[in-house]
Amino acid sequence: MTHVWDVPVHDSTRVRDVRVAVESAAGHIGLDEERTADAALVATELATNLLKHAGGGQILIDVVDAYLGPAPSGRISVVQIVALDHGPGIVDPAAALGDGYSTASSLGAGLGTCRRIADEFELHSSPGRGTVALARVHGARSIKAPRHEAHTGLPLRAGGVNIPFAGAEVSGDAWAWVPGADRLTLLVADGLGHGPAAALASDAAVRELHRSAHLSPPELLAQLHTALRDTRGAAVAVAQLDLAERSLSFSGIGNIGARLRTGDSWRALLSHPGIVGAHRPARVPHLQVPWAPDSLLVLHSDGLPGRWVPPDAVPHGSPDPAVTAAAIVRDSSSSALPVRDDTTVVVLSPTLPDRRP
Repeated sequence: MTHVWDVPVHDSTRVRDVRVAVESAAGHIGLDEERTADAALVATELATNLLKHAGGGQILIDVVDAYLGPAPSGRISVVQIVALDHGPGIVDPAAALGDGYSTASSLGAGLGTCRRIADEFELHSSPGRGTVALARVHGARSIKAPRHEAHTGLPLRAGGVNIPFAGAEVSGDAWAWVPGADRLTLLVADGLGHGPAAALASDAAVRELHRSAHLSPPELLAQLHTALRDTRGAAVAVAQLDLAERSLSFSGIGNIGARLRTGDSWRALLSHPGIVGAHRPARVPHLQVPWAPDSLLVLHSDGLPGRWVPPDAVPHGSPDPAVTAAAIVRDSSSSALPVRDDTTVVVLSPTLPDRRP
C-alpha cells in the first residue's frame, strides 16, 4: 500500500515524531543503518528549521520511485522528505544553503549539510508565502546524482506529493511514472473513499502501469478496468508524452484534475465521468495536444481545494517537479479550509540545468 507519513510540526515534541516517521519509511524500503541515520538527520534538521524560522509547518515523508537507469531495471525506491510552511520565506536561499548558516540551538547541521547528505535536494522560497524544501535519500551514499536525463535518457521528469486524509499512514491515492526510450507515461489514481480499501485500488492501478506502460492511454485505461474489478474502483488519469512527436496524449475517467501550462497560458484537460473497475464509459476519451519545451503538466486528485489558481500557485524555474507540486499544496491549503480526502499533486516538467556547484 501507499504509505505516507504526514507530520505537523508546531512544537518541539513533533521533531521526534518526524525522526520516527522517517526511520519507519527507511525501514519500509530496507535502507541500511548509515543511510537511515542520514535520512533521520535531514528530516530532523528540516523540522527544527520549521520551528525556528517559520513558526511551524508540515513534514511529508513518502517512498517514491527514482530511476538510476532505464526502466524497469533502473527503478529503485527512495525516501522523499518534504518540508513546507507558510512562514515569511527566505530572502537569500543561496546563503541559507551555505556552510555556517545554521542558527543557535539547532542541530548545527544546516541546510548545506542536508544538501550534501541527501542524494537530491532542492529549496524554493517565496517571501511572504513560505518555503518548500525537498530531500531524497537513496539506498547507498553516493556522489551527487547527475542531471536526471542522464538516467532516463529523457529531458524531463515527474515528481509529486501525496498527503493522506486525517493523518493516516495509508493513502487512497497513488501515482507513478515510467520513462521509455522516447516517451514517458504518468498515472494518478484515486481509490474510492480513503483508507486501506481505497489504497488497494490505487496500488493495483500502479502495478498495472508498470506492466503496461507501452500501451496508449485509452488502451491502458481499458486494461486497468479489468485489473481493478476486484477492488472498489478508482478515478484514474493517464498522460503519455511522446518526445519524438512532441505531443501529449491524455485520457481520464473520474475526477482527476489535469492542467497543462505552455508559456503563461493554462489549459484544462478533461476526464470522462465513471469509475475504473466499476463503471467504464462506452467510449474512453482521448485528447492529444502539442508539448512545447516550456510545457508543464499538473495532475491532481480531488483533495486539492477548488480555489487553486494555477498562475499564482506554480513557481517557475524549479528543477524538481515535486517542489512545484508541494508549492501548489502549500499555496492551496490553510487551517480554515481543511481537506476532506487524500490529496495528491503530480507535476511533469522539463529538466532544467543543474545549478548545484
